[in-house]
This record gives sequence, structure tokens and C-alpha cells, in this order.
Amino acid sequence: MLNTHKRTLAVTSVIILLPILAGLVFWNDLPARMVTHWGPNGQPDGWSSKGFVVFGLPLILLALHWLCTFFTIKDPKNKGQNPKLFTLVLWITPVVSLLVNGMSYAVALGAELDPTRILLPLIGVVFILVGNYMPKCKQNHTIGIKIPWTLNDEENWNATHRFAGKIWFAGGLVMLAGIFLPTTVSTWLFLPVTFILVALPMIYSYRFHKKNG
Repeated sequence: MLNTHKRTLAVTSVIILLPILAGLVFWNDLPARMVTHWGPNGQPDGWSSKGFVVFGLPLILLALHWLCTFFTIKDPKNKGQNPKLFTLVLWITPVVSLLVNGMSYAVALGAELDPTRILLPLIGVVFILVGNYMPKCKQNHTIGIKIPWTLNDEENWNATHRFAGKIWFAGGLVMLAGIFLPTTVSTWLFLPVTFILVALPMIYSYRFHKKNG
């Protein structure tokens, strides 16, 4: 699997580190402390040192990227996995790196932004893409809904991922629609929608197990 995606892994790794280059270019214009977290109200509530934002965050994300890739490749059940699904997994961390660091740089350089208007549609697109590929995800130990009932029963795995694919696609559309809502409403949309998208497939899998076990 690694040979098939070697070029993608190299490209995504470089993209994850691009914020370091941007940080060096704007180094003298960046403040000593930079925003790294925003609260539910969209206001900054967490700060880190300039050095950590410029160097630490990209390097941590790169390590996480390689760690996830390593465990995914080492899973023997992923040898016949849908290659498009693995490609999608490889591109999640680079997008996160550009977004997180880009937001921190933008605010540090004086821009005013509403993180909800940026994060909500992006997360919605991720849910739509993942939901589209979920029904094609073969049983494994690293990607997908990994709970006892799906891991112990391939039929349960397939049924649960077909169901999850539909509701994740729908949930992604709901999050995209959230950008048209007032900020005070859309800010609180992420947590309940995410909880529903995680909980319903687990409930479905358990009921499938009880019915067919």
C-alpha cells in the first residue's frame, strides 16, 4: 500500500510543513504570543508562543500524520482497502495544518475572522466526503467504525457503514447549511451534530447485532 501512495505521502508531508516557511517569511511581523484556540463564542481563549506555532504545530501534525499512516499500512486487513479512501485519509492532516496555522497567522497579522464560518463548512465537506466512501470501506482495525460488533462480524460492519455513510453525508449538509444561520446558532451546531453522527451508527450496529446475533 505504501508504494502505491508514496508520492501522495511525500506531497502531503511537505504541505503539512509549509506553514513553517510562511512563519519564517512573516517572523518579524508576528507577535511573541499567538492565538491557537477559539472558544464557542468565536473569541480567542488560548495562546501559544510564536516558536511553538511556527515550528511546533506543523511538526506535531507531521508526526501524527506519519503515525496514522504507519498503523494504517501495518493493518493486514487494509491490503485490499479502497485506495481512494486511504488517499482521503492522507489529505486530512495537511488541510488541518494549513487551516490551523493559517488562522493563527491571519489573526496575528491583524485580520478579523470568525472561526465558525471557516471551520463549520470545512468539517461539513469532510463529513460528506467520508460519508461517501464509508460504504466502500472494508473491515479493518484502523479506518471506520471500530466497535466490537463491527469488528467481529463482517456483515455487521458492512451494514453499519452503509447506514453511517448516509447519515454522515446528511450531517455534512447540515453543517454546510449552518453558515447561513446566525453565528450564535451555528457556533453550537458542531457538537450535537457530531454526537449524533457518532452515536447513531453505534446504536445501529448494536441493534443489528442483537437482531442477527
